[in-house]
Amino acid sequence: MIQTLELFGGVGSPFKALKNLGIPAKAIDYVEIDPKAVDSYNAIFAEDLLYKTQSVVGWNLKPDVLIHGSPCQDISIAGQRLGADANSGTRSSLMWETINIIRQMGEWRPKIVIWENVKAVLHKNMRANFNKYLEEMEKLGYSNSFQCLDARDFGLPQARQRVFTISTLNAGPFNFELLRKRPMRNINEFLLDSSTVDDVYTVTQPSILSVIGKKGIKRATVIEDFAYTITTRQDRSPAQVVDCGNDRYRYLTELECWRLQGYSDEDYFRAASAHKRNGRFTMPLYKQSGNSIPVTIFESIFEVIL
Repeated sequence: MIQTLELFGGVGSPFKALKNLGIPAKAIDYVEIDPKAVDSYNAIFAEDLLYKTQSVVGWNLKPDVLIHGSPCQDISIAGQRLGADANSGTRSSLMWETINIIRQMGEWRPKIVIWENVKAVLHKNMRANFNKYLEEMEKLGYSNSFQCLDARDFGLPQARQRVFTISTLNAGPFNFELLRKRPMRNINEFLLDSSTVDDVYTVTQPSILSVIGKKGIKRATVIEDFAYTITTRQDRSPAQVVDCGNDRYRYLTELECWRLQGYSDEDYFRAASAHKRNGRFTMPLYKQSGNSIPVTIFESIFEVIL
């Protein structure tokens, strides 16, 4: 039984990957500030969360794997770039709280720590904090390795590049060359037939229609072979749209966004059952997919480390 500790847990991408691989796993704790994401997580993993009487005598709460994807808004190029300095109070500085948690665990420190974040953590303005994170992990006995991984190399037709840092306790560094890569699947396997998609997804805002096909910050890219990074909203620029023909364009649906992050339709509909649409879209489902981590990348990582 693999025991996980999920910080900034979202809708449970790593736990879903373990279940997809058939690896027995238990989340000894899951931490997430967004109550709507918690609702989705609870719906997806309902069978694993059934209440049952348990004895705590001799209960082992030591995690084997700690996963954290600390907020990226203050690091991302798309954000305000407020930084992630320790004690700065920014959302992205919460990565230092992970260090504090691991330090306080003492002999219960997890064997493996996985940190995911945007490419901008390697930018010259952010690199000092990234290097400091590695140094602090080394002080705690970990060997670090990191690499920028693209979801397209793991079967998903989404251009999503993220830095994965894997730290191993009292062991050699993780070898990213061992990861199993998968051919990118056809985008049409993930997109719905546009003739069946509700008209509420049709692009009607002049601000989006006027920048379709253009470049720069104000743009709306037409999806061809793959989608670009799934964000927390689809209806604002920079946007990406599906060409339906006859001068009609539409946004990706919530289901399509979840598919492009590696979730099954069952996962999506379980999560959707916990929310009600308010307006044109079910915005929490867009937000949750945009904040998630591709499930297939975690699958490849766990195949190597477990």
